Amino acid sequence: MDIELYSYWRSSASWRVRIALALKGLPYRTSPVHLVRDGGEQHADRYRALNPMREVPTLLVDGVAIAQSAAILEFLEERFPEPALLPGDAHQRAHARRLFEIVNSSIQPLQNLRVLQYVDSTFQVGSAGRADWARYWISLGLDGLEPVLSSRAGRHAVSDTVSIADLAIVPQVYNARRFDLDMARWPCIARVDAAASEHPAFVAAHPDRQPDAPEALGTS
Repeated sequence: MDIELYSYWRSSASWRVRIALALKGLPYRTSPVHLVRDGGEQHADRYRALNPMREVPTLLVDGVAIAQSAAILEFLEERFPEPALLPGDAHQRAHARRLFEIVNSSIQPLQNLRVLQYVDSTFQVGSAGRADWARYWISLGLDGLEPVLSSRAGRHAVSDTVSIADLAIVPQVYNARRFDLDMARWPCIARVDAAASEHPAFVAAHPDRQPDAPEALGTS
């Protein structure tokens, strides 16, 4: 099986997929899509033909494209069920999906790159205004996530086993810290993030370890 991941090193959605691929021990190659350089490589005709939404990630499996991180994770779970990304119990599965969607639908889209670019270009808020916007929506989302998470968290987001919830939370915490939010305000989220971040699959998927990361390329 040939697996190719179109990814950007700091993309939260790409990061989720990298974690899943690492957890399931699936070899793949990375095709970087720089979201900023030259106006954004995601807008190039070649990539737009592959993913008309002009987003990352896109996963090619034997040449067939799958886009949207949730759909990719669902495909990987169905095609490669072990180790599982979803708990065995139906209630726990629903809870894991709820946690995932709080991040995927209610937090991350409001602070992603293209939204921040639009806010700046439309309202001329500059870098400080973009950061204020991101901090507001991330804080609001984490305020809602914290009590839901703490109701059933163990070592990880759902009990003591890594699930799709952890795959969403870790990249979101990275973004929170990137925008200078103090995670002490959300102790359960911070604890779950710390536990998952020690896992080898999460370590391997970290942005700084990706071939297109500035550090890997020797650039700033």
